[in-house]
Amino acid sequence: MTNQNRRRADARISLSAIGFAALLLGGQSLPLFAADNPATTTKAFGVTTPRKTEKSDSSKAVDAKPDSEKPKSIMLFNGKDFSGWTFDLAKPDVKIEDVWSVKDGVLHCKGQPNGYIITKRRDFKDYKLAFDWRWPTGKGGNSGLLLHCSTPRERGIWCKSIEVQLMSGNAGDLIVIGTELNVEKEKDRKEDRRYINLTDDSEKKPGEWNRMVVVCRGNEIVVKINGDLVNRATNTSVVEGAIALQSEGTPIEFRNVKLTPLAKRKDK
Repeated sequence: MTNQNRRRADARISLSAIGFAALLLGGQSLPLFAADNPATTTKAFGVTTPRKTEKSDSSKAVDAKPDSEKPKSIMLFNGKDFSGWTFDLAKPDVKIEDVWSVKDGVLHCKGQPNGYIITKRRDFKDYKLAFDWRWPTGKGGNSGLLLHCSTPRERGIWCKSIEVQLMSGNAGDLIVIGTELNVEKEKDRKEDRRYINLTDDSEKKPGEWNRMVVVCRGNEIVVKINGDLVNRATNTSVVEGAIALQSEGTPIEFRNVKLTPLAKRKDK
């Protein structure tokens, strides 16, 4: 048999095998390589197989995370009233309105007696908290932001928490109230329950608005004042809880108290 005849015989055998396969599948005539949509599929022996193609821009847009799934900011203080907040004061017969008031979108605190207003929600974690504060008088004063709050009256009037100090001249210090944390160069910066900030010159003069941004993620806390990094804590013993603002001796004002949940970190 010549090579040409041998190739013809092999071809007939292959076609016969295909025909036999067709009979096994019901005797239907099967197109060999007809494409229903050449751009997306191929068909062999009646089986449709997707063709691999590059994703179009429109498909990539579908894969992108929609805005509705992105973390949304929460205005903890609505600028009108105390919705979403409760309080604890050292004198139980004093009403919240006797210490705290709202005017023109600003939260005013008289500073007496000691105590705090605290969010009713108690499970805040992994967030960025930003707000403005100022001392309305020229003397400055004392107050603080309490993070990861839980047990009431853990130490005197103060609940179990981590305090970010607002005392004029010391804003950004960290104080533990029944909690624990670590900072860099701890031997040089720790004084009893206080962890001294990295800079004392980030604050503005009394009467001017300051901006604080605190990022809490897992067991870490980062504090910035007017754009300056002033403290960073690691290995915090608490990672979630309520948020509170202190009344601690002197008048203070707050505004634009906004919390933004942090997006979850992608697995490496």
